[in-house]
Amino acid sequence: MPLPLYLLAMAVFAMGTSEFMLAGLLPDIASDLDVTVGTAGMLTPAFAIGMIVGAPLMAGLARNRPGRSSLLGFALVFSAAHAVGAATSSFPLVFATRVVAALANAGFLAVALTTAAALVLPGNKGRALAVLLSGTTVATIVGVPGGSLLGTLLGWRATFWAVAALCLPAAIGILAGIPARPMEEREPDGPTLRAELAQLKNPRLLLVMLLGALVNAATFASFTFLAPVVTDTAGLGELWISVALVLFGVGSFVGVAVAGRLSDQRPDLVIAVGGPLLLTGWPALAVLADQPVALLSLVFVQGALSFALGSTLITRVLYEAAGAPTMAGSYATAALNVGAAVGPLVAATTLSTGAGTLGPLWASGLLIAVALLIGLFLRSVIAVGRSTEVLQ
Repeated sequence: MPLPLYLLAMAVFAMGTSEFMLAGLLPDIASDLDVTVGTAGMLTPAFAIGMIVGAPLMAGLARNRPGRSSLLGFALVFSAAHAVGAATSSFPLVFATRVVAALANAGFLAVALTTAAALVLPGNKGRALAVLLSGTTVATIVGVPGGSLLGTLLGWRATFWAVAALCLPAAIGILAGIPARPMEEREPDGPTLRAELAQLKNPRLLLVMLLGALVNAATFASFTFLAPVVTDTAGLGELWISVALVLFGVGSFVGVAVAGRLSDQRPDLVIAVGGPLLLTGWPALAVLADQPVALLSLVFVQGALSFALGSTLITRVLYEAAGAPTMAGSYATAALNVGAAVGPLVAATTLSTGAGTLGPLWASGLLIAVALLIGLFLRSVIAVGRSTEVLQ
């Protein structure tokens, strides 16, 4: 894989740390800003909503600009938003900075996904995506638990400052390692923006985006509210939150690595095997959450399955959106973050039910069940994708 892919992954690591870090900081943020944990949890869907809106918007604005300058600008805005968030004591302002950071992250990821696909040979999009997403999975292994630990020791603001600082070397890497136009130059007779947006009328593309959104919704539904499960249900200390996040992150890295080798040629295999296992895992985690060993083991397994299935479906989005060479990355980003917005909202409604802190785990199982039912109607889409992708 080309070196620029790894430089992009380094920046994705910094941004992924921010996107996922709230899972371990919500109680501290809620206490400091004098809001409920459920209200603080809305910072996660706020980020996701900003990414949903920002992905096509930012990709459209950056469509005819050099890739390097776009990526650099997005990284710097992302850093600045976290510095402001760390310095304020106003929850509405923290909420606003999450939206701004999300817009920057959306633009970055949309351009980066399209760049990654253009840097490799046709038929290797899945492997390129796996390298790019390794930045996210390493964030869940190192960045997020490290941020949770830093927040436990020094407060949540220290974590925000750390993310702001972490973006700076990533920006230097982009400036030094990414060519001014890392993507193939668009031909004069290439698709217009209107033509690329018209790809969203393709039922195959929309169905794969929906399935990817549902799987990611299930992931974020439980991940966002994992901390109370670890401390309240399992009865473990706060430092065990970091352990759980590390295990989830290691699992996600394994899942993306395995799926990256299969998602180009055998996406049906990943979905057929991973889907039912993921469906079984969330209810099992809810039932066994009061047993620490079982809880931590299943957190690892669910991280692997969630990211294997999710990254495979997002790879399918890039293939199905081949007619939108500059906007395909934004469609993939939007699909991921529709799920990231919906998941915590659905999970939050379960916290006040009899299920309590286990409600989000049951909600994840329900979301996967819906995804698999829809997946029954997508078998032909995936099968056709296997036969046509080798021609691209």
